[in-house]
Amino acid sequence: MCHTALYLKSYLILIATMISVTPLQADQSERQYDLVQLNAYATMEVDNDTQIATLYAQKEGTDLKQLSDQINTLIADAVKTAKQRSDVKVSTLGYRTSPRYHQQQLIGWRVRQSIRLESKASPAMSSLLGSLQSTLALESLSYTISTNKRQAAEESLTAQAISAFRKRAEQVTEQMGRSRYRLVEMNLQTIDHSPAPYPMRANMMAIEGRASAPTLEGGSQTLRVDANGKIELQLD
Repeated sequence: MCHTALYLKSYLILIATMISVTPLQADQSERQYDLVQLNAYATMEVDNDTQIATLYAQKEGTDLKQLSDQINTLIADAVKTAKQRSDVKVSTLGYRTSPRYHQQQLIGWRVRQSIRLESKASPAMSSLLGSLQSTLALESLSYTISTNKRQAAEESLTAQAISAFRKRAEQVTEQMGRSRYRLVEMNLQTIDHSPAPYPMRANMMAIEGRASAPTLEGGSQTLRVDANGKIELQLD
């Protein structure tokens, strides 16, 4: 009797499961629409309004403490000089100590530290770089869009991309002979074609008394917002 009851219970569960699934399958077969995947986008050329420069101090020798003291002094002086400019932001980057070997024998040390400068005022940045290159080496220059300017551009592009998506959806709906559509899903993505930082050549390292202020030209970059999604073409 126990085995029979267990069998009947399992059978009833199976029947109940089959019954619960059947209406869903029938509902899916009765769906009266076509699913279409669409893509639209909007682009904008935006002027770079922010310059970013990386400079570094590097020393090599056998006395690690002396090298560290020299680097600390150079970086501290550079930070102090940069902070005198209210329109330039300065921050210190990684401090690195590396051993130097020759024929598997330790022959000395290399100590290096960098600083990062950021400014919207090109003349101020150019003048500061010219001053700092007497003691530091210029590693890279890059240009970008400030946060507020980027946010305003992205908001405008998002509205344009959505409008372009809706226009394309209406066009497809009309061409397919339908009277209306329903939005199923939409994904918005911002694509940033930012230029890579411009690396400086080794021979552009600072030579005391010969460094001059570089000419900075920010240029522009292209921002793009993509609108990808799916629509249902409805039947009346």
